[in-house]
Amino acid sequence: MFEMFFKKNLTDLDGQEFKNQLLADENAVLLDVRTAGEFQSGTILSAKNIDVMASDFNTKLSKLDKSKTYFVFCRSGNRSGNAVNMMKKEGFNAFNLVGGIGAFPKN
Repeated sequence: MFEMFFKKNLTDLDGQEFKNQLLADENAVLLDVRTAGEFQSGTILSAKNIDVMASDFNTKLSKLDKSKTYFVFCRSGNRSGNAVNMMKKEGFNAFNLVGGIGAFPKN
């Protein structure tokens, strides 16, 4: 009965899992879904920025290559979780960094 509350979403990865899968996937794209200002203040090396809260998010999403695997993050993991859910509905293979950018291992 309680398993639905504790069941891990298969698209949610902790920092180390996220980094390991990102580095192992030849088709990986790192996607920062924070605002442009947040992105400019610092991001993970090689990340592309598409603001999930922007009015043109769906338009930009439709231009992405569905043959790629997307590793998505934000500040805390909430916006990126929403972005991954939207992406999954559109047929993308995408993973969310639980805990946000701060959970990504430095080395």
